[in-house]
Amino acid sequence: MPRFSVIVPAYKVQAYLHECLESVLEQSCTDLELIAIDDCSPDGSGRIIDEFAARDQRVHAVHLTRNVGLGPARNAGLERATGEYVIFLDSDDSLTPDALHAISERLKNTDSPDVLVYSHVRTDWTGRTTPNRFAAHLAENGPAAFTLEDRPDLLRVLHVAWNKAYRREFLQRVGFTFAPGYYEDVSWTYPVLVTAESIAVLDRVCVSYRKRRRGAITCSPGRRHFEIFGQYDRVFTYLDAHPELARWRPFVFRRMIDHFSTVFMARDRLPRGSRAAFLRQARAYCHRYRSPGAAPRARTRIRHALVRMGAHRTYRALALAGSLQRRVRRLTGAALHAIRGAALQMHYRVQRLLPLRAQDAVFSAYWGRGYGCSPAAIEKKARELAPGIRTAWIAHRTHHHTVPPGTRRLTPGTAAYWTALARSKYLVNNVNFDRRLVKRRGQVFVQTQHGTPLKRMGLDLLDRPAAVGDTDVPRMLANCDKWDYVLSANRHSTLVWERVYPAAYTTLEYGYPRNDIYHRATAKDVARLRETLGIPPDSVVILYAPTHRDYRRTQRHSLDLERMLRALGPNFTVLTRAHHFYDSALADEGSSRLIDVSDHPSVEFLCLASDALVTDYSSLMFDYANLDRPIVVYADDWEAYEASRGTYFDVRSFAPGAVATGEDELIDIFTTGEWCGPRSAERRAAFRERFCPYDDGRAAERVVRHVLLGEKGGLPSVVPLEERQPAAAPATPGPRQEPEVVATLPTSAA
Repeated sequence: MPRFSVIVPAYKVQAYLHECLESVLEQSCTDLELIAIDDCSPDGSGRIIDEFAARDQRVHAVHLTRNVGLGPARNAGLERATGEYVIFLDSDDSLTPDALHAISERLKNTDSPDVLVYSHVRTDWTGRTTPNRFAAHLAENGPAAFTLEDRPDLLRVLHVAWNKAYRREFLQRVGFTFAPGYYEDVSWTYPVLVTAESIAVLDRVCVSYRKRRRGAITCSPGRRHFEIFGQYDRVFTYLDAHPELARWRPFVFRRMIDHFSTVFMARDRLPRGSRAAFLRQARAYCHRYRSPGAAPRARTRIRHALVRMGAHRTYRALALAGSLQRRVRRLTGAALHAIRGAALQMHYRVQRLLPLRAQDAVFSAYWGRGYGCSPAAIEKKARELAPGIRTAWIAHRTHHHTVPPGTRRLTPGTAAYWTALARSKYLVNNVNFDRRLVKRRGQVFVQTQHGTPLKRMGLDLLDRPAAVGDTDVPRMLANCDKWDYVLSANRHSTLVWERVYPAAYTTLEYGYPRNDIYHRATAKDVARLRETLGIPPDSVVILYAPTHRDYRRTQRHSLDLERMLRALGPNFTVLTRAHHFYDSALADEGSSRLIDVSDHPSVEFLCLASDALVTDYSSLMFDYANLDRPIVVYADDWEAYEASRGTYFDVRSFAPGAVATGEDELIDIFTTGEWCGPRSAERRAAFRERFCPYDDGRAAERVVRHVLLGEKGGLPSVVPLEERQPAAAPATPGPRQEPEVVATLPTSAA
């Protein structure tokens, strides 16, 4: 008996079927059978299924002699299933990497429940992803397994078959099957959930749900959407046949009205002229199955009442009125925003006529995302060495908590913000301020940059359309003309900055102030950081921090971190850090040894807490080299990255440590000890000599003394590389653990 039977019906999905089936067969959990049903599809779906069955004995091809629809096709798969648990997957969707392993572990830890509910992410045809808005109901708190009575809000989770794993014995014992017709998931999901004697949840994205532009049932108009009524007939018939389940009628009744309302208001489902008939039938069903006891939320009571009354014209009128109100609100808001913006610009012009405040300095970093990077290190040092300087920090309100006490907080777009830009003598940023900033005579702009450039920058991107995008080159150069000083950490950076951002600024080869902390942190600081991050004691910590790809819209990466952890053994922990261009995490936290730190305010603290860095082409490798700790370059898509973005040198040839071009090679680097071996140390030493000549822990002091205090001579001399003592690594590699035997994954195309 395999652990899982994955059932995939297919009909006119030849463009998506390869990805779907491969997402199942490439799972790290290989104990499965894949039952793929060709629902008499007129395209090449059947041939694709046969191809997969020929190359993998776990695939069972089923060819139906006539098209029966999604529900009966799933039933055909159920009849052939032999697995302990059954999972349904739509043929245009896919399982996320390592999903089956996570599901299996959760089933084991919850004592094999009848049903396990897990999360999903929706991806539309443009590539935009939307998280599951009901994911909060999947929180793994309270009892490991429970009944629906304990958590009735699970009925609000998307009522589909593909976000659950079902114990096959439970399905057979009760005799559950799918009904024919549209909305077949309705008459399956509700009976299954209310009948299950034990339910568990998994707070992990296991399915990538594809929202197709055309072809999906939900975006195919027609009278078949009236079949939703028959599906709810089946649900209430089931409840009537089981009087012990009568308490669930009010909950299902409320969900039914919500569902009717959703179908009625959708623009692309009901054909023209059928809406009134649909709402009349909805009214009849509301009277037929009326179940007092589950009052809707306040904001939906009017909508429910109108559905129950079948008030088609009133419903449409209110919906149009609401739409008109929102449009008027948007237009009014836009007008008020324009008026407010004009008033602020007038205020800014007036402020520019007033004298500069010679003791004021305003700082910002990463477009107002909080206190950090080199500007933060300079601001902190200014409060220490130049107490006469009044400092202010620009950040959005959600990041104000990161600004230390004693530093004035400014919100972008406010009158105080424009006053500070107009009258502060010193302006410090690692990007640019608002494009409307007018640099006044006497103002001093320090551009700190935010890393040593490996990837091409500025004017070097003009022949790289995937990277340059819609960059306004004249505006970019106008911003450069506002700079008085540009910081550099090495000669390589100096030469790049002066070529790609040509302007009359002065380059200060002082090192990057954000790296000072690497030479000032103590062992106690490091231990405290690891404790706050929840890192297990004596664990070897790998910080995984990839950069963004200009040739991709999303941050998809081929590296399976959970598989890597299983191979490395229990002594390792991985911290995952997504690039700041992205809002989502790199991976779900599958265990206490895989920790997402994308929202942590300080990447420098994360570096201090780690024992090694795994990155690809991120400038973080240049900063991390100051710690003199192992670095591994994961260059699995070098050719694609070089072609789209371009780099200043081949990091594979001059790397700060070992180089991996695939997942298995990366795992071998750690299991064999190459990551911390003598060859890696030699490479790191050469890398540090070239790129870390000035980062000695006193870069911020040199900037403050030169720029803010006007000290032209007598600045702190640079400590030679061999005399520096960076913060010690928190852990040392222990004895090698025998890795788990992991199936080799096929190499994906770049």
